[in-house]
Amino acid sequence: KQACSNVHHFSNTFNISTHKFIMEAITQSNVEDAAELNFGPEFEDIDILSNAQVAVILQVSARSAVNRDEELHEVYRKTQKYVDRYNTMTNQEKNNQELVKELDNLQDALTTFRKETETGEELELHGFEVAALMNLVATDTAVEEATALIPSLGRFPEAAIDEILDLIRTTMIRIVS
Repeated sequence: KQACSNVHHFSNTFNISTHKFIMEAITQSNVEDAAELNFGPEFEDIDILSNAQVAVILQVSARSAVNRDEELHEVYRKTQKYVDRYNTMTNQEKNNQELVKELDNLQDALTTFRKETETGEELELHGFEVAALMNLVATDTAVEEATALIPSLGRFPEAAIDEILDLIRTTMIRIVS
């Protein structure tokens, strides 16, 4: 009888703990939603980098490591391989300073981009959207593709998204040419 009581107590405790865990997970999933630009408190007040920005940082630190005769960690090499694979803003003929300047100018332009809606609300790009747009960049990216891949852009009028994409295209053409 005592064993049965202990099993029953354990079962109730387990169910309560499991319920709390599931409720916390549901609450967290409601809080963290990229389409709604909700990322949770740990992502407040941080700068989000594009693949191109990370690629430049990794290239510089890799050269520094080689100069110090240090071996690169496997995670470092995998990260570098990833950003190199998806980084479309590259030009071997330009030095890192020129590339960094172009990327910083683009990031600044996107960060300060403002558009007023018909109701008078001023819209601006979130840091996540800026980095995602810089990663998405391609000379033929259409408004529909951008909003499909970055759903939070749907709050902007199509003309504003097209304006943003033109800004990115112009910068990319400067970088790769």
